[in-house]
Amino acid sequence: MSKRTPFIGRQYELKRLVDTTKKQTASFIVIKGRRRIGKSRLVEEFSKQFDYYYKFEGLAPEKNVTADHQVDEFCRQMARQFQIPKAKYDDWSDALWAVGERVSSGKVLLFFDELSWMGSKDPAFLGKIKLLWDNQLSKNPQLVFIICSSASAWIEKNLLSSTGFVGRISLTLKLEELSLAECNHFWPKNISAYEKLKVLAVIGGIPKYLEEINPKECAEENIKRLCFTDGGFLVKEFNSIFSDLFLRESIFYKKIVNALKEGARDQSEIQAETCNDDDYKHTGRIPEYLWELEESGFIKRDYTWNIKTGKDSKLSKYRLQDNYLRFYLKYIEKNLNKIERGTFNFKSLTSLSEWNTIMGFQFENLILNNRK
Repeated sequence: MSKRTPFIGRQYELKRLVDTTKKQTASFIVIKGRRRIGKSRLVEEFSKQFDYYYKFEGLAPEKNVTADHQVDEFCRQMARQFQIPKAKYDDWSDALWAVGERVSSGKVLLFFDELSWMGSKDPAFLGKIKLLWDNQLSKNPQLVFIICSSASAWIEKNLLSSTGFVGRISLTLKLEELSLAECNHFWPKNISAYEKLKVLAVIGGIPKYLEEINPKECAEENIKRLCFTDGGFLVKEFNSIFSDLFLRESIFYKKIVNALKEGARDQSEIQAETCNDDDYKHTGRIPEYLWELEESGFIKRDYTWNIKTGKDSKLSKYRLQDNYLRFYLKYIEKNLNKIERGTFNFKSLTSLSEWNTIMGFQFENLILNNRK
């Protein structure tokens, strides 16, 4: 059996979660953040505080996955979680009620992972979640109900900004990249800072990517294995996170991050680079796409500083703050065919075209993402 990576970082977030158990009432918690950022791992660590821990996860939003598939999978998970025969429920209301009946007492952590996947095919799903909370879950003072989603914009629009959930959410956490100090724990002490920097310039402080590092390999060997070898963890990761993250298909998400891979842009520059004459219908939606990408943790809106007032001005630019996305778009994507055939010859980061410029952007991200 492989050894589990120890829980690193997230002590502030873990403490905030633990603090909710000190109340005399049930807690409804929302955790959001990009895929691979460690939401499920944080909840798993938090679950050690409870006598009972039940986790349910939605099916990834493939084209042929229907609402019936989601409910049926939920029923299968219910049978395994509660160790009962599988029951057949045709509607979310009945399936959720059955869960509520089984967590009515005791110190319970109930976790719905990737909620946006679970309920994306049923327009009434969130209303049924509200009823589950109001009529059942909130009645157990020792219960904590956590929902997670990588689709942060979906959670923000449909749940956190919904009048139906006003006054019900006890805590909202958005997980960011691990700090440089926390990233340091993924390597033994004898590894140089420069070796670590080269890896972080490619993957940033994303916990799952850091877990894939082999500390016995040098930076270039790790990068070659993960990014430039057929089947490497980061070779197809881009398509995975984009297809699962946004619950509607739009090439404009990728167009926008492509526009930002060479440096920060303001909204008008992004619009000019992503919209041609045939894309007029999307022009008015660019602010929405930008907001969704920012909510998902891929881009960041930075405001310029007014020297006279000492405050942020209204002028702003968008920056691609995810190091892996830039590295993929700049170096992996265009070499995919060679990588799959095993003919791409990666020697070192400095041998990559324009690496010194790209390294500047990546280093800037590490600094800005670690500002206090």
